[in-house]
Amino acid sequence: MKEIFKQFKEIGIIPVVVMEDAQYAEKLADVLCDNGLPCAEVTFRTAAAAEVISRMVKHRPELLVGAGTVLTTQEVDLAIEAGAKFIVSPGLNPEVVRYCQSKDMPVAPGTQTPSEMEQALGLGLDFVKFFPAEPAGGLKMIKAVAAPYGQLVFMPTGGITPENVRAYLTDEKILACGGSWMVKQQMMADGDWDGITKLVREAATIVKEVRGRGKQAVNSLYRKNKSDYLQKRKLKIS
Repeated sequence: MKEIFKQFKEIGIIPVVVMEDAQYAEKLADVLCDNGLPCAEVTFRTAAAAEVISRMVKHRPELLVGAGTVLTTQEVDLAIEAGAKFIVSPGLNPEVVRYCQSKDMPVAPGTQTPSEMEQALGLGLDFVKFFPAEPAGGLKMIKAVAAPYGQLVFMPTGGITPENVRAYLTDEKILACGGSWMVKQQMMADGDWDGITKLVREAATIVKEVRGRGKQAVNSLYRKNKSDYLQKRKLKIS
């Protein structure tokens, strides 16, 4: 498994961000980093996605920022240029997966059926998205279809809420969960940063309670991601 995805285990809940206006990128990056969820999957559902990724990465190098809803190799290139550290797709497109692999870019395609899971294994993957999680049967479905594929672990996304995320996080087949409830676009537009901060903190607390993740583990991720960012740009760490 790619080192980036191993960090997902510590983070637990990956905020899935849809942002129409990149002006909120830096503020959201601060809220995520400072309140226990140092990661963001910025979806390519809007024209601002690449700019959002770029601004987040430059503003908070320790934030683990990736691109979601990536459907084409062209979007992979845009994400890489913007500074994304991982790629997530709603479905399994072998062309996109192989292209990411050729660029040494960690990729988690969406799967739902045994056939798609076997296809992912055939592409050399051991971590995939399960999407849409709740409409497709949720944790019960994951346990049923994943049983023959012991090497696969999952990131369920779609319908994940504060009410059901604990059950997912307790299962050994779940590396992390993707969720958008704490980073709603309308809350950003309304300037409700106190509300967003509260929801992010509550999500981080759930991970800590379920998986025993402490502040030391999160700080370790901060240091590693910032160090990697600076080394790539040949800068000195102050």
